[in-house]
Amino acid sequence: MESRSRLTTLLAPPALWLFLLFILPLGIMAVFSFRAGSFGAEREQFTLENYQQFFANRSYLNLLGQSVVIAFQTALITVVLSYPLAYFLSFRGGASRVTLLTILIVPAWTSFLLRIFAWKLILGSGGILNTALLSLNVIEEASPLLIYSRAAVIVTLVYVWIPFATLPIFAALERVDRRLLEAAADLGCAPWQVFLRVTLPLTLPGVIAAFFFVFIPTLGEWVTPALVGGAQGVMYGNLIQDQFVRALNWPLGAVMSLVLMALVLIFIVIFNRFIRVSDLAGA
Repeated sequence: MESRSRLTTLLAPPALWLFLLFILPLGIMAVFSFRAGSFGAEREQFTLENYQQFFANRSYLNLLGQSVVIAFQTALITVVLSYPLAYFLSFRGGASRVTLLTILIVPAWTSFLLRIFAWKLILGSGGILNTALLSLNVIEEASPLLIYSRAAVIVTLVYVWIPFATLPIFAALERVDRRLLEAAADLGCAPWQVFLRVTLPLTLPGVIAAFFFVFIPTLGEWVTPALVGGAQGVMYGNLIQDQFVRALNWPLGAVMSLVLMALVLIFIVIFNRFIRVSDLAGA
């Protein structure tokens, strides 16, 4: 009985915090999705027209599909780049691997917007990329090569998420028993065979975790596309932001948000099918 009361005391503050900052706002948004309008008398009327309007508009669904593709590409590229980095830190970092990992994470401590603006300058017509190409005579005049495009969004997001994707892969590599690698080498496996048959399968939970850690939050991204994407790099999150801020169509924005959340929940279920939280904890 005493242990149960202690558990209740410990869980009560985070449960209350979760209710006030997540469940309650989510409930309010769900109610708004059925309202006929944002203000005035229409606010008191309930209808399914907002859902009908959303699913009848193919442009909304197409943009959601494009955002899924961008999130998938970003997550895939991030994992491909993060794995060699995590491998080097784990197998070649030695006693300094934790220090090197900390140095990798340090840029994430700075302002997110500051880092996005830095990439906006790098990719812009007066940025370092154009300056380097001009000095090498690759181009004759400065031009915005990647800025305001889908490529700019992906490049910037990959840069932002690489430190976070490296962490679960690094943790998975640290749990690999080095004796298994030595045994595979003694049995005649080449280094690439050891990697494909032993290292990669054992670290697959970390790879999958890194992929979804990048994919799920990127799916609702709107700040990065707004700053470096332009008209070509618009994502679904920008559409939601426009409905709430510019169009002041809160009911339709609420519908879009709930659809995105439902899609995210589907991917979380898929994530749980591939990997358990205990696997990430090293259980």
